[in-house]
Amino acid sequence: MSSQQPTNARDVIGDIAPKLADLTEDVLFGDIWERPALSKRDRSLVTVAALVSMCRTEQMPFHFSRAIENGVTQQEIIELITHLSFYAGWPSAMSAIMRAKDLFGAK
Repeated sequence: MSSQQPTNARDVIGDIAPKLADLTEDVLFGDIWERPALSKRDRSLVTVAALVSMCRTEQMPFHFSRAIENGVTQQEIIELITHLSFYAGWPSAMSAIMRAKDLFGAK
């Protein structure tokens, strides 16, 4: 696991699903996110696109913030959501943009 961007999986789910917490930290963030073939910025764009497409709104705040940390701008996230509205569906895009609005503080 990268010491730069630890997750809190053990704190959040470790009491009920310790193996899932371990896999999240050790495999997902410790291995997959560290593979050199894609930059972390590119991985963030792919991850955010997948979350928007599948309307996984609960995971969006964490990954929107992580994307910003990895060099994706707020405007790029908004543009990604707008672009996906035609490919992933309007309701998915509207749900995602509301999560972005909550996170980025837009009024």
